[in-house]
Order: sequence, then C-alpha cells, then structure tokens
Amino acid sequence: MHNCGNIAIIGGGSWATAIAKVVVKHTRHIGWYMRRDDRIADFKRLGHNPAYLTTALFNVDEIDFSSDINRIARDYDTLVFVTPSPYLKNHLKKLNTPLHDKFIVTAIKGIVPDENLVVSEYFHRVWEVPYAHLACIGGPSHSEEIVLERLTYLTIACADAEKAQAFADVVAGEYIKTKTSTDIVGIEYAAVLKNVYAIAAGICNGLKYGDNFQAVLLSNAVQEMNRFLTAVYPAQRSIDDSVYLGDLLVTGYSKFSRNRTFGKMIGKGYSVKSAQIEMEMIAEGYFGTKCMKEINSQMHVEMPILDAVYNILYARSNPQIEIKLLTESFR
Repeated sequence: MHNCGNIAIIGGGSWATAIAKVVVKHTRHIGWYMRRDDRIADFKRLGHNPAYLTTALFNVDEIDFSSDINRIARDYDTLVFVTPSPYLKNHLKKLNTPLHDKFIVTAIKGIVPDENLVVSEYFHRVWEVPYAHLACIGGPSHSEEIVLERLTYLTIACADAEKAQAFADVVAGEYIKTKTSTDIVGIEYAAVLKNVYAIAAGICNGLKYGDNFQAVLLSNAVQEMNRFLTAVYPAQRSIDDSVYLGDLLVTGYSKFSRNRTFGKMIGKGYSVKSAQIEMEMIAEGYFGTKCMKEINSQMHVEMPILDAVYNILYARSNPQIEIKLLTESFR
C-alpha cells in the first residue's frame, strides 16, 4: 500500500485553504508554502488565512509555513499545487529542487498559459514527473462549502490506482466522500471546460435568459465537453459521473461560482476589464477560454459554446448577438 508521506500545500487562496483544512485534520501536520511573508505572519497571529475563507480556523502549531518554495519542496514528499493556473509558472520559476521523485497532486482547475497544457501534462513534460507520480483532485467542490463542512464528493485521479487510493484516504472524512479514477487528463480538461461553460451560463443569466434555457445550455455543454474529451483523450469514462457532469452543474448554477459571476457581469454590460477589476478573485475560465480555443484550433471539434464565449471575451462580440446565434444552434 502506498503512503503519501508528509504533505505540503503550495498556494494561499481559498481552494488551498479548504484543502489544507481537510488534510491537516487527517495528518496533524502540513507544510504550507505561501508567497508573502506578511500573509504568513497574519495567519500565525490570527489562526486563519487573513485573505480567504476567514471563518476556517487552524491550529497554527500543526503548520510549517514558509515563503521558500525550495525548502517546502525539499522537505515534503507529497506536494499539493493549488495556485491559479496563470501564476503557476511564476511560482515554479523560483524552484530548483527536482520534482521527479515527489508525488505531485494538482488541484488547479486551469491550463498553463503559453504551454496550453493541463497541469499534470505540464509537470510531466517540463518537470519530468512520471505519470505514476501525478494525481489531480476533481470536484464538484466549492471551497466555501468544504470549509462549512457541507457534504462533498471528491474524485482523486492517478495512473497508479494505489497512489490515488492512498491520497483519497487522506482527504476522506465525515463530510468528504472520495472515489478514485485513472482519467487524470480527462478530468483536468473537464475542469477547464466547465469554467468556460459557467461563464456562458452567467452571460445568459445577465442577459435575462431563464432557467429553461440554462438547462438547455448546460445539456449542450455536457455534449460539447464529451465530444472534446473523446477527441483529445479517448478513455473509458462516463460523462454523467459527478466529476464531469456534477462539476459542470455546480459551476454553472451556484452562487459561489466565480466564473458564473464573471459571466453575469459581462451579460449585464460590463467590459471584460471592469468585470475583472470588480471581482476580487480570479475567474480561471477567462484564461481557459483562450487556451481551449487555441487547443481546439488543432483538434477541430465542434464547440459552439466555447466559440461564443471566446468571441465575447476576446473578439469583443456583442453578447446579445453572440448568444442569439448560439441559441439557433441548440436543439
């Protein structure tokens, strides 16, 4: 049986905080890399993350904080990366510790910009981490609900089923149910796409389309997701599993969804820039849309929803006209 060894969190946002809360409950000790020393000092003083999910209280004696990513990478066996995908390369720039013998878990729901790779593929190609040492955490999972201890189901995916199970055992608990999968790349792509579709759902909501249409939009989104996953990474998967369909639904419908909120502002007439300024947290789907459009320019999968969101966010198309055209393609 695989043992995850000692575990460290890389990142300081809300999702990183939720995962840290779950892991420390099980292990009683974690390493935690945060970029800013002032945040670490405030965290130690207050007993909670000063910037995110401030109601989640920690025993700071159980946490080995550091703003030195190399020390954390050197001292810990399992590294859980939870930074926004656009910033991942910036954090890794400082890293000169080899990662190939570490167990890398990615909880990043995005694509590495410029590389146009999902995170596990990026670690495999650029950092030479074997696929058997790579895992990802799949939803549906809003960090806010995990911290409120609301029942949540997570999927841990890894090519090595034993390692997937070992990490699943670490995060499982009274309000976290876990299962495992080997479809790491499929789950990562699905997590990127559901953010794009949540922006579409938000735009439609901002344009005053109702629940009847939202259901049609998300039904078409799951079909589009399935077409893409089948083309890019054929595997034995059931698209109606909670890690694909469930994650899409929660991101498309929930008030906690940043991507939906971002889309809603665009639908109400905000410019992309002003919507980004008003939102304090990053909407991963904005970056994901451009990366997925570029990837699909090679794959040529029929993806009308992705195209519509791309046209609105990057080609400055009028949302009203673009969604009207999209409605014509739905059945």
